[in-house]
Amino acid sequence: METTSLYVGIDVAQAHLDVAVRPSGEEWRVVHDTEGITALVERLNTLAPALVVLEATGGLEMPLAGELLEAALPVAVVNPRQVRDFARAMGKLAKTDTLDAQVLAHFGEGAKPQPRPLPDAQTQELKALVARRRQLVEMTTMEKNRLRRARPRLRPQLQEHIDWLQRRLKEVDKDLEDLIRSSPVWRATLLAQLPELGALDRRQVSALVGVAPFNRDSGTLRGRRTVWGGRNQVRAALYMATLVASRHNSAIQEFYARLCSAGKPKKVALTACMRKLLTILNSMLKHGHAWNPGLALQTP
Repeated sequence: METTSLYVGIDVAQAHLDVAVRPSGEEWRVVHDTEGITALVERLNTLAPALVVLEATGGLEMPLAGELLEAALPVAVVNPRQVRDFARAMGKLAKTDTLDAQVLAHFGEGAKPQPRPLPDAQTQELKALVARRRQLVEMTTMEKNRLRRARPRLRPQLQEHIDWLQRRLKEVDKDLEDLIRSSPVWRATLLAQLPELGALDRRQVSALVGVAPFNRDSGTLRGRRTVWGGRNQVRAALYMATLVASRHNSAIQEFYARLCSAGKPKKVALTACMRKLLTILNSMLKHGHAWNPGLALQTP
């Protein structure tokens, strides 16, 4: 007798986990803590689902996904936009509706996304460092703003905190550099996910990755140039590498400083550095050259 495949959707919230199963229609809720996750894993092991679908929620889903994978359950952590588009196409979701466990289970049953492992430990550590770096930059900016308005008695204390934050920022930058240099996953991403590298010209490869600026001449965007599209995985790896290079690689560091001095916003300058680094790597592979700082500076 043929058994029906079960698809599970789990809506992850801070306080609880809502679970739905298709096509059986079974639903339940558990507390989002260690005991709740353990009970959920045990119940899912009994059900033996074909797939468990979680929405990517900025890291909140990671502990649960890790436990599910540890239990050898098939897990897909999916982009909420994909789920929303699928649900709308099926008439299951309006623009103002939120994703829930039933919608995620329906997406699993209908779209059958491939189960994928969580990012490796180094990738998760890298994301944590980037998040910490962003926090330190934001705190430094806030303290500098306070320093400008502070009474004389408070200024030494604020300056001391700013100095401390800047020391921590340098440490995080060093950790980022060491981690990226040591990670074979990140070193391999460009070659594995961008096999065209070295076979295209600089404009083509930039467009393929999604770091080439395009004119947008519709509505209020007339005359503005933006970047979009491309390969997310490659762009993420390139961003991490460029973030470190803008502080420790002489060619990229000089280019970044020149753009900032010319009044370019830091985000725009960093994107331009991503494009320049990609162009350099593309040229190195195309012509069989090793890294040369002098040539790198001359690369458009």
